[in-house]
Amino acid sequence: MSSSGAKDGPSSYHFETPLLDAELPSLLHSICEHGGYAYISMAALAAAGDSHAAEAASEMAWEQLHSGPWHSVLPIWRDAYSMACLYMARFHFAGGDFKEALRVLDMGVIMGGPLLRSDLDSAIAKVSAAARVVRVLDVAEKDDQLEPPLGCEERNNEVPWNLPVKALTNKIVAKMSALSLEGFLREYFQPGFPVIISDGMAHWPARTKWKNMDYLQKVAGDRTIPVEVGKNYLRPEWKQELITFSEFLVRIQSNNRSDDITYLAQHPLFDQIDELRKDICIPDYCFVGGGELRSLNAWFGPPGTVTPLHHDPHHNILAQVLGKKYVRLYDASLCEELYPYTETMLCNSSQVDLDNIDEKEFPKVVDLDFVDCILEEGEMLYIPPKWWHYVRSLTTSFSVSFWWNNCDEN
Repeated sequence: MSSSGAKDGPSSYHFETPLLDAELPSLLHSICEHGGYAYISMAALAAAGDSHAAEAASEMAWEQLHSGPWHSVLPIWRDAYSMACLYMARFHFAGGDFKEALRVLDMGVIMGGPLLRSDLDSAIAKVSAAARVVRVLDVAEKDDQLEPPLGCEERNNEVPWNLPVKALTNKIVAKMSALSLEGFLREYFQPGFPVIISDGMAHWPARTKWKNMDYLQKVAGDRTIPVEVGKNYLRPEWKQELITFSEFLVRIQSNNRSDDITYLAQHPLFDQIDELRKDICIPDYCFVGGGELRSLNAWFGPPGTVTPLHHDPHHNILAQVLGKKYVRLYDASLCEELYPYTETMLCNSSQVDLDNIDEKEFPKVVDLDFVDCILEEGEMLYIPPKWWHYVRSLTTSFSVSFWWNNCDEN
């Protein structure tokens, strides 16, 4: 491509797909073996320059992704969807429609398979760079109407108003400053006790950058993300949507506390948006035990978002980058007393609604001991494996969770 960039007009916008080019014969052969003859015809036309064929191929792969439960989807159709997204994005990019190109590429990242991930990532980087060069921002109107920094809302009551009064009187999670790795290992990791580490994030660029709405808009505004809508995932009205990060920021600013509250929850945002990944660091505590990092997820939403009482299989550090959260924890040994669901998909979640406990249906939970805390901005909370925890945002909140296992765990 010519180095003159935008001067050459929209036709100069192009990205390479070296992995797709190399894997195409074997990929098409595998799709053919699984009955994807019509898809192969459309993909061939798309590769030859037919944008309508690219859309048709994408729709065919999309139908396969939704033909049954997600775990039963054949991996080849996820890769086929990634391929179609690359073809579609190439046409949008060539036409100068950067926003749509990024949307399609993000869909490939979120719903597609791993085979073509490097092509998707490199294409996103190229489209994002071009968009930054030619984007025209109406900044004059914003100069006199600066948005307040995220996470700065004041609250009259620090403890969630619907929780039982006992939340005010039970044990508080220990808080440690300058906690050494040896101290963390000996006092908390090995015995399996939660702890707040108060000074482990001061060097993160995210601590200052993410307060700036303009920064988040600039690096992620046109990207597509999956969000949860509704009180929490255990409620029948709960649903998921795919929206742009810009639209998500608008919803956060509206500060809506109704049942359609929107939450970016447990999403690998930092695998998707590299600029945000550079703003955080993996805490050294995550390497204690000699294991490896399992997942790195984002939790971003307005006041009032709730993660209901549940437990996770790995060691977890919840890093509070912006805002504050209330967290209640129950020991891992109290599984029976917390009435877990019997369904396989929800067996790590409690049937007990801590915002409105039904004491007749769940009598064992009423007098159970727990520890709780208000996790302040700049603090990290270590949650041992299998410890039950409930989390509520008290302000606009942006958190990062680090899951890791020990060398003795699978």
